[in-house]
Amino acid sequence: MNLRAIFPSNISAEVISGGIQNKGLVRILDYTLNDIPNKSEKYLIVTKCEVVCPALEMEFKAEESNEESGTIKKPKQETLVEHEAKAGTGIILKPKQETVAKSAAQIVYEQRENMAPAARMSLTRRVHPLVSLNPYQGNWTIKVRVTSKGNMRTYRNARGEGCVFNVELTDEDGTQIQATMFNEAARKFYDRFQLGKVYYISKGTLKVANKQFKTVKNDYEMTLNENSEVEEAANEETFIPETKFNFVPIDQLGPYVNGRELVDVIGVVQNVSDKVLLRRKMDNETVPKRDMTIADETKRTVVVSLWNDLATGLGQELLDLADKSPIVAIKSLKVGDFQGVSLSTIGRSTMQVNPDIPEAKRLRTWYESEGKGTTMASISAGLSPSFKTGARSMYSDRVALSHITGNPSLGEDKPSFFSVRVYVSLIRNDQGMWYRACKTCNKKVTEAVGSGYWCEGCQKNDDRCNLRYIMVLKVSDSSGDAWVSAFNEEAEKIIGSPADELDKLKSEEGTMNYQEKLKEATWIPHLFMVSVTQNEYNNEKRQRITVRAVAPIDFAAESKIMLEEIKKLTDSK
Repeated sequence: MNLRAIFPSNISAEVISGGIQNKGLVRILDYTLNDIPNKSEKYLIVTKCEVVCPALEMEFKAEESNEESGTIKKPKQETLVEHEAKAGTGIILKPKQETVAKSAAQIVYEQRENMAPAARMSLTRRVHPLVSLNPYQGNWTIKVRVTSKGNMRTYRNARGEGCVFNVELTDEDGTQIQATMFNEAARKFYDRFQLGKVYYISKGTLKVANKQFKTVKNDYEMTLNENSEVEEAANEETFIPETKFNFVPIDQLGPYVNGRELVDVIGVVQNVSDKVLLRRKMDNETVPKRDMTIADETKRTVVVSLWNDLATGLGQELLDLADKSPIVAIKSLKVGDFQGVSLSTIGRSTMQVNPDIPEAKRLRTWYESEGKGTTMASISAGLSPSFKTGARSMYSDRVALSHITGNPSLGEDKPSFFSVRVYVSLIRNDQGMWYRACKTCNKKVTEAVGSGYWCEGCQKNDDRCNLRYIMVLKVSDSSGDAWVSAFNEEAEKIIGSPADELDKLKSEEGTMNYQEKLKEATWIPHLFMVSVTQNEYNNEKRQRITVRAVAPIDFAAESKIMLEEIKKLTDSK
């Protein structure tokens, strides 16, 4: 049968080059069937295809079975007439050699027979690229590599207890998606999913990804249940890309401190500590930990804490190899503020030792030629102790408030960090300035039935709780005003006292003394390090400015900044 089809413009290069031509054989990999306006029949809209073989000698019809004789009718061929003719020049024209004609079905069958079993299997099902999936799609099958596998975790909420784990999946186009499995599905697939292997997956569901917790760049996230199908595609590893890294240089880790975004790093191992066992406060469980220090071409070092399996498995291997300065590539690390800037593995973190990637080869070349004899400095060295995150100096990235408020797009992709010199012009106290927090984990608590306070995070009652600031301030400089948020540690420096003391002042000494205390905290100059992000409210994006660090004015440093500004103005004239 014949079927009309339309090729997209991105396949035009194949047509121009002669790859796709009349009577050529192609394999359709992805398509849709649509009605074309003003046309009576349906058209096949081809979105992805590949050339199987060049143009055939002639067009063939599929082989047909003759039911009466039980034989197969072969496709008709033109009869080759053998002849010899002598031209006037004495050249003898020899007859055309007979060729064995094959139908399209025969060619495809022979190619499939020469393929590996898993490759043949891929031809029997229609594999969808990850980029084409959406929550409203019907049945689909994907072929993906497991590029990250998290640990099995337990949880407890109002509906009971359960277990969960995540994997990150990558298809042949490099598109990634996170898949989550709960309870029965988690127990069924945890051992089946192996890091680095390729699988066919079907019968999953998709939903819009939670932007706060997603770890891959995809608008959707996948959920697999106990009825989902997961089948290993043996011997097909080469069809799917290896783990993709997005490395952040060590000297650029500052903006990620205490943020939700995870980072990938690569570095040369400088030293590795022995394994230690720590008792976790939340559930009193003992977990192994090991620290190592790595360096990169920025000539900076950072401490990476390895937890659980990474501390006992690859961590022990690195301890044995430490004197050979191995290179490690680590994916999905959390950036903390311990000792300035520190890195820590989490459940979904993966690590490769001496990986065969271009970045590792370049780093090895640098280390052998230059880095081995270079003095390395910690990323936290020389930073002001008043800026606990250790990410940046209070006197770098200085901007006026108008630079932030006048650029609504700041912080769209990732948080932007700036330092500002401002006055606190107003402290909003018409709403709660603090919340009741758990003494163990600092999460919000609720009043328990009877007495005490219930912490959902720790799953326990406590007789007492702490008060922690959550303030909204109006700050001003010569360029304008802005509303900012400040949390406990930063708010304490602004107010000059903890939230418990301010609450006591309000309840015991009256509103007047309370208001006076807030008034004393205004119109005092501060240096703020702020982060700028975007959040959505009523389908409208808004800028959110958060105070990350507070420091008093260093007038000597401020004078140097003003002298530099004056010099710039003088040089420009």
